Amino acid sequence: MPGTKKVKFNPAQYMSSSALTHKTVHVAAGHLFYSQGDPANSLYYLESGRAKLIVVSHRGKEATVALMMAHDFIGEESLAGSAGIHAASAVAITPCTALKLDRDEMIQMMHREHEFSDMFLKFVLTRAIRTQEDLIDQLFNNSEKRLARTLLLMAQFGDPGEPRTMIPPVTQEALAEMVGTTRSRVSKFMNRFRKLGYLTYNGRIHVHKSLLNVVLHDKLPDQTASRPVTLDPKRTPAEKKKRAKVV
Repeated sequence: MPGTKKVKFNPAQYMSSSALTHKTVHVAAGHLFYSQGDPANSLYYLESGRAKLIVVSHRGKEATVALMMAHDFIGEESLAGSAGIHAASAVAITPCTALKLDRDEMIQMMHREHEFSDMFLKFVLTRAIRTQEDLIDQLFNNSEKRLARTLLLMAQFGDPGEPRTMIPPVTQEALAEMVGTTRSRVSKFMNRFRKLGYLTYNGRIHVHKSLLNVVLHDKLPDQTASRPVTLDPKRTPAEKKKRAKVV
């Protein structure tokens, strides 16, 4: 009817009230939702808290590959195949509350409920974009800029709504794992950010909007304004001669 306000779709409320088999789980900080290599036969809808996905290599090296927050799905790869396994471990950063969902019933619900399917598809696409951005960040940015981006992501800058400038409790060792550097370098960068007024911390880290300068402008106050980018490096006379013959 004209003038009727459309009620915003609430996935948590819908899943709780539907015939979908689920159970509410509470995961303490530092505990696992599932481990790398476990059968991928269920997934989780994170109602509250923060979590991360970590991968451990055969040599025992650990890396954080994604940060999760409320309203994210965890373990969505279980929908890709009936006999799959989890490629990463999901670990709670803070105390978490989540709905645990059976994969087969989840697939059936996605076929029935188009609004829910649209919401889930948007999540998957957003995750894919974030993964691509993470890869670009790892390949082309230095560790100081990667740390700045990680802190901004944890503070939810760029997400709808106001950012949460106080990020969840996190150690410098954990930040080093996320960034791919050493704890000593994280400590050095954190002290530098604090001196520049980009963040404050006394037990909990408060991220200020000014930290965006490191990511958006790719420089700190004491760095040069720009760095020349060589698109076509200069060739020696011998290389020019060789190129001319080829052409």
